[in-house]
Amino acid sequence: MSRVIDSSKFESETISFAERFVSSECFLEIFKEGMGLVEQTATYLDTDGRREAKALTQTASLAYATESMRLTTRLMQMASWLLIQRAVNEGEMSVEQAMAEKHKVKIQATTRATHIKHFEDLPARLQQLVKNAERLHDRIHALDRMIHEGPEEEVNPESPLSRQFDMLQKAFGANEVSLPG
Repeated sequence: MSRVIDSSKFESETISFAERFVSSECFLEIFKEGMGLVEQTATYLDTDGRREAKALTQTASLAYATESMRLTTRLMQMASWLLIQRAVNEGEMSVEQAMAEKHKVKIQATTRATHIKHFEDLPARLQQLVKNAERLHDRIHALDRMIHEGPEEEVNPESPLSRQFDMLQKAFGANEVSLPG
């Protein structure tokens, strides 16, 4: 026995993942993780990091200065993004205001510090903080894209060869090449 569902009875309102997410426990965990990482990094750079940096070679010292500055910048961008999302969730900021602020806070794909020359010469604690920040940044970047760009486009279900046939058609003329089938 098949059952027909009358879809006109359902509301046409789309549920926003972004709106649901920023009011979820999962967001709260990411928020705590991000703010905790900011605090851990600041404490490290002001205490043990200073002592460890003094013991580095000149080349490693330059890498330390570069990576600590990049880490601090990345963490401040993530903290700003998290604070904006929380402000929207708590009604302290409108979505329109958040969008205006979005242009000031850049959450973009970044190069991995682990691919930078002399990364392995850095103190182990700084390396770990950088890796933790990169992982958190990846998660926030993905969330930012989902919030501001919407779901990813559907993959075109065409034949994998169709692109090659299109190129051949352009090269040899539309009447010379045709798709099999």
